[in-house]
Amino acid sequence: MTTTPERTDQRDLPYNVFAKACPSRGTLEHVTGRWGSLTLGALYEGSLRFNELRRRVDGVSEKMLSQTLHALERDGLVHREAQPTNPPRVDYELTPLGREVAERLLALIHFVEGSMDEVLAARERYDARRAARQIKG
Repeated sequence: MTTTPERTDQRDLPYNVFAKACPSRGTLEHVTGRWGSLTLGALYEGSLRFNELRRRVDGVSEKMLSQTLHALERDGLVHREAQPTNPPRVDYELTPLGREVAERLLALIHFVEGSMDEVLAARERYDARRAARQIKG
């Protein structure tokens, strides 16, 4: 029998991410989306300029990184510091809240990376079962 973790410590919280209209759901989406989690993880290493961050988060477009940074800044997870230089210099870094979120995300990222042999083996088994069913069916 599977049990769910107790939420006794959270029952008195005014937010419930499982409720459709709860604002915490949007923040969860920003944090756990592909670009949000990778951006937070990259910024955990320290302050980065936009193009440095774009190179670090391989595959993200300029538009998606910009949208991601705006969302994370709005949620109070990322701080944007514009330097009055010519050309303008903009640095991004995690806020204390963003740092706490990134630590938790990095624990998950490291767990996933460390479990990839099992994941890849499971994928192979799944694909083999599917292929066998298609041949029979």
